[in-house]
Amino acid sequence: MLNLVSILIGLVTLALGLVAFIPLLGWMNWMVIPIGIVGAAVGALSSSNAGRNLNVVLIIIFALRLMLGGGII
Repeated sequence: MLNLVSILIGLVTLALGLVAFIPLLGWMNWMVIPIGIVGAAVGALSSSNAGRNLNVVLIIIFALRLMLGGGII
């Protein structure tokens, strides 16, 4: 059950993160990354790894986007 919750949190993170890829909306990554961290924590509590892995990949992608934009854009 926790794995399903983690996957749902990951899908919300993905949807918000795709919006954050629009130029000048990179500041949204500051909101998206903590949501992904919560999803990874919930996924770590489950017996399966799919939700945790999804959230970890999303955190890495959006952190790279944040670094490339200089932390703001």
